[in-house]
Amino acid sequence: MTSTVVVFHIATPARLGARFESVHEVALSTQLARLVSKAAEGRRVLTVRLEIGALRQVVPETLVYAWGFVTKNTQLEGAELDVAWVPVRLRCAEGHVTEKQGWGFGCDYCDASTTVVTGEEFRVIDIDVEAS
Repeated sequence: MTSTVVVFHIATPARLGARFESVHEVALSTQLARLVSKAAEGRRVLTVRLEIGALRQVVPETLVYAWGFVTKNTQLEGAELDVAWVPVRLRCAEGHVTEKQGWGFGCDYCDASTTVVTGEEFRVIDIDVEAS
């Protein structure tokens, strides 16, 4: 039997550059493990559900590897990461919403300035734990 624990948003700084890729995912996994361990209150964690925005530049394979490394020999060992990847969406001053696949922050419909609507998330949605 499992139960679900809802946890909160982790604020993380944007990545500094490609050469910091592994360090970035290890740091994220370490912060995530601390948060999840606290929320689990000693119960075994089965699944951690996350939303990660494209602008966080998290490499999925590296994050999974880092998570396994960070959680080895802890109550979190074996917990699955279930990640929902969030695309970059921009809204311009004229109200157009554009989903971006590559880099560039201009509106696809006009020359108005844009703001990021989605894509900067790193959010824990919930965790599944074994019922005590």
